[in-house]
Amino acid sequence: MAATKPAKKEFRLTGWHVLAIFVGAFGIIIGVNIALAVNAVRTFPGIEVENGYIASQTFDDRRAAQEALGWDIEARILEDRITLSITDETGRPVQAAKLSAKIGRPTNQSEDLNPDWGFNGTEYVVYETLRPGNWDIWLTATSLDGTLFEQRLEVSIGG
Repeated sequence: MAATKPAKKEFRLTGWHVLAIFVGAFGIIIGVNIALAVNAVRTFPGIEVENGYIASQTFDDRRAAQEALGWDIEARILEDRITLSITDETGRPVQAAKLSAKIGRPTNQSEDLNPDWGFNGTEYVVYETLRPGNWDIWLTATSLDGTLFEQRLEVSIGG
């Protein structure tokens, strides 16, 4: 005698199935949102100024003073060498009385560097090897007459 197969039970979608699908889908969405929010807060570089309103009160005066200097700033990255050239309106190199420039990623401060820049007579140079991607250089310089000059330069390495 041949063995007969038991009849296949037909699947029925019940309320418990729908509830499980609903909870699972929203659980994934909420989990991803929490992971993204935690990562965003953990890598946030912080505030630019303590009080934006007070900083805005002197913005026009500071900008006019910087523009009166006539400085043109250019940043270049060549392998392990980063250069900042400051030139005046005639194209001659400028040596600032004081200069600092922080290098970092636009959205994450874990790779920020505060290198010691050296002036070689025509430009400021530092030797650092940076990974490919987008980088910012936050330049703060003081001219010989005491005018504060601040500028953010965007540079990119690789594709």
